[in-house]
Amino acid sequence: MESSVIVIATRNPGKVREFAHALAPLNKQVKSLSDYDGLPEIVEDGDTFAANARKKAKTTGDALGHPVLADDSGLCVDKLDGAPGVYSARYAGEAASDEDNNRKLLAELEQLQLGEDTEQPLLSTARFVCHLALYDPASGEFVEATGEAEGRITSDPAGGGGFGYDPLFYLPAYEKTFAELSLEEKQAVSHRGAALRSLIDKLTS
Repeated sequence: MESSVIVIATRNPGKVREFAHALAPLNKQVKSLSDYDGLPEIVEDGDTFAANARKKAKTTGDALGHPVLADDSGLCVDKLDGAPGVYSARYAGEAASDEDNNRKLLAELEQLQLGEDTEQPLLSTARFVCHLALYDPASGEFVEATGEAEGRITSDPAGGGGFGYDPLFYLPAYEKTFAELSLEEKQAVSHRGAALRSLIDKLTS
């Protein structure tokens, strides 16, 4: 990959910070979609995280002429048969906020718990999944990696860091949610951190 620039296919500032931190060893200039105008709209209609990541990376890379790193990530909750999955960002609707999605998730899990004789705050086992696709328009090739993080969903959201479902994703080993971890702690244990480490290993080996 000859380009000195890698574009992260997101406008989410939280994701950009995490990616820039992880990609520092590559000595590339990291930009995001917020640095460009007139980019094509992408409908994330894939039925897997990998399909959505590839589509975002290729469409944006072909438009910009720079390598583009796209991720598709989501929360898979066991008691909801893997939902919200690929619909994580729009679980409560296309224009849903993080708070809207979190409220819907808790409402559905708490409804299920009504039939159980328990008041445990940990509602279900779950995992975050991240698939990364780095597309280089100069070669037409992809480099891909996947990472997962296991945890539980808590009915007591906590923490002001992170984004998305982070305040609800509890790590028993840390006794904290993702939103309570420092950036370094989160990179060490998160699905995105695991995927990024795998991707960087592939790029530098």
